[in-house]
Amino acid sequence: MTEAIEGYLFYEIAALLVLAAGAGFVGLMLRQPLIVSFIAVGILAGPSMLGIAQSDAQIDLLAELGIALLLFLVGLKLDFNLVRTLGPVALVTGLGQVLFTTVFGFLIGLGLGLDARTAIYVAIALTFSSTIIIVKLLSDKREIDALHGRIALGFLIVQDVVVVIAMIALSAIGVGGGSEGDGALRDVLQVLGYGVAMLAFVVAFIRYIANPLVERLSRAPELLVSFAIGWAALLAAVGHYLGFGKELGGLLAGVSLASTPFREAIAARLASLRDFLLLFFFIALGASLDLSVLGASVGPAIVLSLFVLIGNPLIVLAIMGAMGYRKRTGFLAGLTVAQISEFSLIFMAMGVTIGHVNEQALGLVTLVGLVTIAASTYMITFSHQLYAVFEPVLGIFERRNTEAEPATDAHAKQPHDVILFGLGRYGLGIAAALQERGLRILGVDFSPEAVRYARTQGYDVIFGDVSDPEFLAHLPLRHVRWLVLAVPEHDTGLTHDDPRNALLSAARDLGFEGKVAVAAHHDTAAAALTAAQADLVLMPYRDAAFAAARMITEDTQPTYSIANDPDGQKELPV
Repeated sequence: MTEAIEGYLFYEIAALLVLAAGAGFVGLMLRQPLIVSFIAVGILAGPSMLGIAQSDAQIDLLAELGIALLLFLVGLKLDFNLVRTLGPVALVTGLGQVLFTTVFGFLIGLGLGLDARTAIYVAIALTFSSTIIIVKLLSDKREIDALHGRIALGFLIVQDVVVVIAMIALSAIGVGGGSEGDGALRDVLQVLGYGVAMLAFVVAFIRYIANPLVERLSRAPELLVSFAIGWAALLAAVGHYLGFGKELGGLLAGVSLASTPFREAIAARLASLRDFLLLFFFIALGASLDLSVLGASVGPAIVLSLFVLIGNPLIVLAIMGAMGYRKRTGFLAGLTVAQISEFSLIFMAMGVTIGHVNEQALGLVTLVGLVTIAASTYMITFSHQLYAVFEPVLGIFERRNTEAEPATDAHAKQPHDVILFGLGRYGLGIAAALQERGLRILGVDFSPEAVRYARTQGYDVIFGDVSDPEFLAHLPLRHVRWLVLAVPEHDTGLTHDDPRNALLSAARDLGFEGKVAVAAHHDTAAAALTAAQADLVLMPYRDAAFAAARMITEDTQPTYSIANDPDGQKELPV
């Protein structure tokens, strides 16, 4: 088999994908994130075992695209409003955990016999927690909107900022490392100057170009996705050419689009592509590990893993307790930082490229990543059971006066009662009637004109696609009572899913506990939707006739105005 793979790149990629699917399935059965399975695939496919991964140049290219896209999505999702909303707890907890882990991680590294430079690299790598894994686990548990979930997201954003600063520093050091004296300083200043110029370009792009450009592109969803990928690759390439790295270029590309109302839709569409391309980064990483060398790193990896699994949650718990939060909130938030991140591996890989650390240090951090990610997944999944076990000894982390907690949770007092998909005439008419009855509405539409018009009418609205399960997973479903789908009925074919079925399926998969209403125009469609467990099927013609008869017999009139159709789209079949 190995001989056949050597002769044709397609065979090699096919074998890697099949191996990744199999390892991913095993990881799924063990309730592990894909990152663990993908690194295991790299080890299995590497020269130390099966020897499948042989096209290093092609795999590295896909890996670099994956890293650029990952940083693009990080920049796209940076939400400084969340940090501002949560006040000092996100900043203090985030910086406190980073400082604690860096200082004590450095001392532990020295104690394990690492040289000072390697110890500081390892210590910094241990400070980063995986936003992707934490958001996925909290979303699966429907705790992303809980107080501890929002606090965790807040200090993860602080960590992301620290990642950016660390990578900027590494890029500058890497450029200056090849020169001496005044030459090195000149190179560093040159890179910083390029960075400032590119940042100024991004600011100008955000202010004058981003919104009108992305709004026009959003009329063709496929073009919007293609543009986002091209934009991320372009700025990553420019960043690499100017000397401060493709990672920062990709991140700036994301930041440049983060202020647009389409960022959630872009992020949802690109999430699967990011995961696919990152597969090759982790394959390359696993394949580069020398199993004969890793044996000597098992002891240090266990020590550092215990430090991350125990020390990081304790420092978060202590800081939040000192700030007036309850021990339960601090404990649940603290468990989210009990692992290191994919950024830790990228950070160490940059150090290897610069020549500051060796492959053995990268292997050590990779082992720590495998242990902590695997263990913390179970810790977060069974967080409430763990709290019940440790609750009797956590009293020292809670002040008598926990005044911070209710004050911080004040922003969540008014959740939305209904999420309404489709903001044409029919959808806006439903929104007006529900709002008149005192319900809070969140509108969703994939038409930029409809989103803009509904926003001018005073509704809370976001841009998104109801048929995209990644987008649905990010909606604030925790307190929602109804999901209402009022989009026009379109013909479906082999390549187009019925959004009504997509909504019903996603609602079940996400564990949504409220009710779902969908619109239909034919009896056969209504019967199929009822069989698919729709709680209410709306039939506009039938319902309008019923309401008209009631207005005639009861002499009543609706008190809200007729909604205009911003698109001119036909909501009802001719």
